[in-house]
Amino acid sequence: MLKLFPTKHQKILKISIPAAINSLLDMLQVITDLIMVGRISAFAVAAVGLGLQSLTFVFAMLTLLHVGTSALLSRFVGAKQMKRASTSLATLLRFALFLSLPMMLLWYVFSSHVYVWFGTDVEVVALGKEYVQMLTWMLPFVLVKLVFVTALNASGDTKTPMYVKIGSIFLNVILNYLLIFGNLGFPELGVMGAAVGTVIVNILETLIYAWLYVNRKMPYIPTLHYSKSLLKRALKVGVPASFERTLTFGSFMLFTVIIAHYGTEVLAGYQIGLRVEGLAFMPGIGFTIAAMALMGQGLGAKKPLQAREDVILILKYTIGFMFFLSFFMIFMPEKIVWLFTDDAQTIEEASLYLRIVGLSQIPLAFNFVLSGALRGAGDTKRTLKISLVSLWFVRVIPAFVLTWYFDNILFVYLAMISDTFVKAIWLWRTFDKGEWMKIKV
Repeated sequence: MLKLFPTKHQKILKISIPAAINSLLDMLQVITDLIMVGRISAFAVAAVGLGLQSLTFVFAMLTLLHVGTSALLSRFVGAKQMKRASTSLATLLRFALFLSLPMMLLWYVFSSHVYVWFGTDVEVVALGKEYVQMLTWMLPFVLVKLVFVTALNASGDTKTPMYVKIGSIFLNVILNYLLIFGNLGFPELGVMGAAVGTVIVNILETLIYAWLYVNRKMPYIPTLHYSKSLLKRALKVGVPASFERTLTFGSFMLFTVIIAHYGTEVLAGYQIGLRVEGLAFMPGIGFTIAAMALMGQGLGAKKPLQAREDVILILKYTIGFMFFLSFFMIFMPEKIVWLFTDDAQTIEEASLYLRIVGLSQIPLAFNFVLSGALRGAGDTKRTLKISLVSLWFVRVIPAFVLTWYFDNILFVYLAMISDTFVKAIWLWRTFDKGEWMKIKV
């Protein structure tokens, strides 16, 4: 099928399509939990949705590993320096493991306070506390797995992560069926069952990647070598990206506080809307991974103009896919949301959210691809500036003001998509200037 496309298109699609499918399955793994607990109650949906969103604050550290690994390894792959790439991978794997341990401890201790901060109902607090605390046990495996997946993506191999994820999504559904509802003699754990299933799946995924690595089923050579200089180079790029993601998640959490002000049904609708929108993100994320990899490989091979050309082509594909998906979000959101819950008020609230964000899918394509390309080039300080200024001064602060004046959720959502449009214009102007060509990683 891909042979019908021109050669340069094939290069992009071979990386993007499996990466998009992998990201889609990753999101489906999360959505599976929401769909299944949605049959319990709106409180269960709010607990799981808010729990996953709060945990992403901790996962900001994943950005450090993701961006640092991708920017460094893709350049070595582009320069055909596989020995240095292998040493970098071994260094980052060890760093990921050590980084995860204090993160795990801190989050386990403080996770019980998250739901109280949001002012959610007592039942949501009770369900959410045990859910998030269980998820913290998978942190070491998640961080190590991310380094493996990013290293494969940086080398252009997005098929292996896709195959691993296909197996894990089936396992996740089976475990949810057994543990949430207590089928086939298993205990009925409810929300806790969804968490236990997710932890088991992430552990098994990590073990598969470790087996592939040790048995040389990856393009990298297994080694125990550790390089402080290579770690510093990865952190130089990764730390600003991580700082950006941390503050971004912080602003998202404040945004969720605003949403929670409107009640449990609105909060549950927002959480479901986020997951459905996440499905539309998947083509964008797949093409973002391709943009990061090809940008790094192009700069590593001393071909910056080729890297720019690749990114522009990736952007065109992303716009086309996300424009197509926006029609479903705008014109038939109720039919999609119904998969998650049969609560009429929650369906109405989630549908409103999807209709609004459906209008911003094209600028969102710019955000995905161009931010990914700039990070792949190591230009993480500029993406940090763009993201934070736009998020706080176009999204969060206006949302607080509009809530105070109008007390209408519609205005809050309009502030949200305004941020998407502003960021898209700013990222394009930054990319078009080409200053990223001069950055050294």
